[in-house]
Amino acid sequence: MLSPVRPAELDIVPNSEAMPPLDGWRRRGGTPSLAEVYGSIRTRPKGPLWRKLLTFLGPGYLVAVGYMDPGNWATGLAGGSKFGYALLTIVLLSNLMAILLQALCIRLGIASKRDLARACRDAFPRFVSWPLWALAELAICATDLAEVIGTAIGLNLLFGIPLEIGVLLTALDVFLILWMQQLGFRYVEAFVVTLFAVIAVCFGIQIAMADPNWAEVIRGFAPTVEIVKNPDMLYLALGILGATVMPHNLYLHSGIVQTRAFGDSVPEKREAMTLATADSTIALTFALLINASILILAAATFHRSGQYNVAELGEAHKFLAPLLGSALAPSLFGVALLACGLNSTVTATLSGQIVMEGFLDIRLPPYLRRLLTRAIAIVPAAIVTIWYGEQGTAQLLILSQVVLSLQLPFAVVPLVMFTADKSKMGALVAPRWVTMLAVLIAITVIVLNIKLLFDFFTTL
Repeated sequence: MLSPVRPAELDIVPNSEAMPPLDGWRRRGGTPSLAEVYGSIRTRPKGPLWRKLLTFLGPGYLVAVGYMDPGNWATGLAGGSKFGYALLTIVLLSNLMAILLQALCIRLGIASKRDLARACRDAFPRFVSWPLWALAELAICATDLAEVIGTAIGLNLLFGIPLEIGVLLTALDVFLILWMQQLGFRYVEAFVVTLFAVIAVCFGIQIAMADPNWAEVIRGFAPTVEIVKNPDMLYLALGILGATVMPHNLYLHSGIVQTRAFGDSVPEKREAMTLATADSTIALTFALLINASILILAAATFHRSGQYNVAELGEAHKFLAPLLGSALAPSLFGVALLACGLNSTVTATLSGQIVMEGFLDIRLPPYLRRLLTRAIAIVPAAIVTIWYGEQGTAQLLILSQVVLSLQLPFAVVPLVMFTADKSKMGALVAPRWVTMLAVLIAITVIVLNIKLLFDFFTTL
């Protein structure tokens, strides 16, 4: 087995900014992000493929959590209740786009041994990298804000805890995350996968209760021109696509893939890329099933009963019991939402650490970094929930998605640039057809997000 590569063993050059450009990067050296877990998980250089894959399973599930945030829940509920199964094809398309972009994150992390934040710091002058850092921090705060609200709503639906109290209680997750990080990164991954399984089981039971028309479900995955012809359907389709790729996931994946000790040779890195991409693809396929389940559940319950405008999480929870004839259904919905919120807090913490350490090479104690990020999210959420109540949290959730949309191009474009640059990636540069697909996806996502921003500001 390969031995873990500890930060002290890396080629760290203290005054790296004074060095001449090397291997296509303006700067080289510095401590890697998440140094405490860098290369800490052993891999298997020999043996059957399935044993090798087992050592790489985990990071993909942390990333997949980001594709099931409250924004995705809201668009899935709205699309299913209003148009039935027709928008399942958009859910599938958005997931395929996500798979390719996350594969590029893996390529960057393994080939260059840099996360996206550190790559920006090493590739760009400070007058470029510092604004990118500020935008990335804003996106992390917006992500955390959405998770605070989602977790608070889950606590309210399950236990009747007022939203104001639920928002404050979300600060306690800092102790859970710190405890797991002390045990080891595998425990963090196990926690996320366990909650992932809980979400899947909850939706599986609800889908069985709803008894959807499976022939219509299958037809829903096929493209239809009606999506383009119907303005309302097109708007929701744009919402599903635009809310899918989150900037913090790009920073996160390029960092946590380096928790594996995969070696330095090109063949070792190439095999690590293959195995890590398999992990990501499997996890994102599960995320696709869960996102599709949200839409299918809405179509089989709300749309079928003539309730075409259900988009609020609280409304969905309230209507499920009478429609499915079981008091268990709304409880399962609440459990899944709470599990999703708890899962997301883990990924937001790691993303925030990667962004700060990668861009600035500044190390803060984990508890301080977590408390700062949490405070920035909790303060506005608490103020709005106390002042405006549930309606205010819904507006704050929308605002957080707008902030993420604004930041997205500043993460996607550097990622595509770096992975297409042979001077930076060497023999592991992305194939030209992959780069062309990535450019097309980047343009599509950016245009859709601009459209969503335009719609948001014109309706103010």
